[in-house]
Amino acid sequence: MTAPHAPGVPVVDHGELISTHPASGAEVGRFPVASADDLIQRVTRARTAATWWAGLGFTGRRARLLRWRSRLAHRVEELADLVHDETGKPLADAVVEIASAIEHVDWAARNAKRVLGPRRVRSRLIVAEFAARLEYQPYGVVGVIGPWNYPVLTPLGSIAYALAAGNTVVLKPSEYTPAVGQWLVDSLGEVVPEQPVLQVVHGLGDVGAALCRSGVNKVAFTGSTATARKVMAACAETLTPVLLEAGGKDAMIVDGDADLDAAADAAVWGALTNAGQTCIGIERVYAVEEIYNDFVAKVVTRAEKLTVGSEPDAHLGPITMPTQVEVIRRHIDDALARGGRAVLGGPDAVQPPYVRPTILVDVPEDALAIREETFGPTLTITRVEDADAAVNRANAVPYGLGGAVFGKRRPVEIARRLRSGMVAVNSALSFAGMSTLPFGGVGDSGFGRVHGDDGLREFGRAKAITVRRGPSLLPAMTFSRTPAQVAKIAKAVKIMYGR
Repeated sequence: MTAPHAPGVPVVDHGELISTHPASGAEVGRFPVASADDLIQRVTRARTAATWWAGLGFTGRRARLLRWRSRLAHRVEELADLVHDETGKPLADAVVEIASAIEHVDWAARNAKRVLGPRRVRSRLIVAEFAARLEYQPYGVVGVIGPWNYPVLTPLGSIAYALAAGNTVVLKPSEYTPAVGQWLVDSLGEVVPEQPVLQVVHGLGDVGAALCRSGVNKVAFTGSTATARKVMAACAETLTPVLLEAGGKDAMIVDGDADLDAAADAAVWGALTNAGQTCIGIERVYAVEEIYNDFVAKVVTRAEKLTVGSEPDAHLGPITMPTQVEVIRRHIDDALARGGRAVLGGPDAVQPPYVRPTILVDVPEDALAIREETFGPTLTITRVEDADAAVNRANAVPYGLGGAVFGKRRPVEIARRLRSGMVAVNSALSFAGMSTLPFGGVGDSGFGRVHGDDGLREFGRAKAITVRRGPSLLPAMTFSRTPAQVAKIAKAVKIMYGR
């Protein structure tokens, strides 16, 4: 890293995007900003490469993706250092993120054939003369627009699954983390040198918008809800399908029979890991009144011990995107102005580029800290009468990404009632690392899924094929059918479905 710049602020200078450390401003790298012609050339190359990549079949792609997985595993420390330099997150958090991403590459490579490969589908008696087949064909070229908060795990949640399904990918990493995006592309190129199956385009938001309009066959986006709407609008111009993983305002419910130590530990981790810059982070807790005071005390005891700084071993790093500091400050001030109390932290906790852990109580439900995504190391804890009241309040926001429930008697029942795509029971955020489960939200949190079987299917077009295997006993799809045959069809329908 060289001379300092404005900390964390992406700068374009003479056609280059300059990436800096969010705390020190030290330069991490420079990357050429993609022009409109660059985008067209990359998509064209990706389309040519897609023919070759799809032609390898599931077995050929699996072998190459597993080689990439091994390369990532052997260089985990190198990549973690780069993630720390660009985002400021602690090294331990970076290692955990990369480990989870590697698991997803492994799972996608190993399971693509099972999930997407050609198969026979049982036909029905009324069309028994036809055999049914189903397969999932790749879209072709997938554009992936990645976020800065988890610059390895989140993009690879789309990239690995898209590649395993037979697509090629053009990645537009966040302007805050271009070095990580470039590293991922270069590392795959080392093990798949034949064709550019994964390419990168750098730049600000206008490059992401251009990628949406570049002729890619599908776009997978992760970021804010506001930007997700812009991505969807741009893709709508050409009816390009989209997968959107947008913002969240995830809630944890702590029932009266919960293990309070475990719940407090999970709440602190879920709310404060990565300095709260987590789309599935716990931003609200609803604790039933009989355990509320004890729970709050346990959360504060744990949170106040956490260290904050740019050191690799700090618990919380800086706020990566400088403008987010003001959002966090505004949410804290609004909560206090509306009658809330800070039992830890508060306005003085905001010391750019850092925000110390802040725990808020007695915050009304119409406060910004309850209604809007904060994306910082803050947590509201609200007293409720019972778990039913907690569910109602948790579901009262437009977001619906993840959530958590702690309890012993009926946590799964409560989890089912949360309006969200995912819920962790007696843990927090655990579904993100579960490669076998789909990941995604509802409402303002977006739609579509990555990870798991559904994540693979997201990157394949279902292709249905029927094959005649004999004459039609009841000819229906022909102008040669007779009145007698039509009468037999009507009779058969009554016998089969009229009971």
